[in-house]
Amino acid sequence: MSRLAIHGGTPVRADAYPAWPEVSERDAAAVADVVRSGQIGGFPEPGPRAAEFAGRFAAYQGAEHGIVMANGTVTMEVALKALGIGWGDEVIVPALTFAATAYAAIAAGALPVIVDVEPSRWTIDCDQVEAAITSRTAAIMPVHLGQQMADMDRLCDIAERHGLAVVEDCAHAHGRRWRDRGAGCMGAFGSFSHQTTKILTAGEGGTLLTSDEALARRAHSLIDCGRPKDPVDPQPSFGANYRLNELGAALLCTQLDRFEQQRLAREEGELALEELIGDVTGVSLNPVDERVTRRSFYRYIVRIDPEAFAGASNEAVADALEAEGIGAEVQYPPMSRYDLFQPRLSRLPVCVEYADRLDPTKMSFPVAESAGERESLYLNENVFRAGRRGIEDVVEALAKVQQHADELVPAPV
Repeated sequence: MSRLAIHGGTPVRADAYPAWPEVSERDAAAVADVVRSGQIGGFPEPGPRAAEFAGRFAAYQGAEHGIVMANGTVTMEVALKALGIGWGDEVIVPALTFAATAYAAIAAGALPVIVDVEPSRWTIDCDQVEAAITSRTAAIMPVHLGQQMADMDRLCDIAERHGLAVVEDCAHAHGRRWRDRGAGCMGAFGSFSHQTTKILTAGEGGTLLTSDEALARRAHSLIDCGRPKDPVDPQPSFGANYRLNELGAALLCTQLDRFEQQRLAREEGELALEELIGDVTGVSLNPVDERVTRRSFYRYIVRIDPEAFAGASNEAVADALEAEGIGAEVQYPPMSRYDLFQPRLSRLPVCVEYADRLDPTKMSFPVAESAGERESLYLNENVFRAGRRGIEDVVEALAKVQQHADELVPAPV
């Protein structure tokens, strides 16, 4: 094959992949309508567009209630607070995720108890979850990472046997289903992000889903400065302003209109990748659980064998793929080596009391560390919306980079 593009060769793909986010005149018109209405902010809560999106998205996923708020980090914090989880409680989270998952537990006043992920799919290890449960454990917060889902059958069983809540981190899982139940609809709450790169976006924003009316009211109160939401027992909560403005809600409504078409395109590309990837040395796909009955993903995770890539880092491989015209990146390092996870800097009482347990230098998560630092490669969602040719280019570029991988390794000094 020709020289790597990162070293001056010709890229595999010359044409750009589809842009993200997709925007149209309908999006602009929806925002203009909000501006003309005069009701731009999120007060009173929920605004008409926030209520519209929350209802439609909840129905799409299969939940009874949706609560729209400022972002997909406070959604998890609010979920824990609505469940009454705080000082003295423990929340079990996986070691391979965005820092926000563990941060949310701390922001609620609880201790995040971090456990490793299982080797075949890199989602939370259920054996380690069960081993980590103590008298203080109040919740499990699984993360549906990449194209995978955590084992919700077993997690819900563990939670039921131990009297724990489940809060699903679904930042990657809009549209996905497990045994025909929507992601975010199996625990007490499901948390979704609408940040710019996410597959259902307003630039920022987040949504909580629940089928418990009392929990939904508490969440609405918590994000609306504590204003009471229960007409029978109108008691305020200790809340803050986490509302989403109506401009963002309007964009979410128009984005939702085209979401299913985009999801189907990504699914078609995913199936093509599964068909074609077998010929690439040193590259494999973690098997999607057969209980996932509707596919959807934000980033698609590919597994690379470092030895087959001459020991090159996954960062170097991602950079080489980018130069070949393929959108790829490395996302989350393990929580034991994550620059964005700095709990000691918060000075919250929970971080002082449990300083040793929250010290990353004293953590060890072998599976997450190998995955995050050596094996995982995240393909951008837009490469899956370019038809079969878009996937063929991915496969060709991976093969090219693998064959020239020794060029990515610094020469010995």
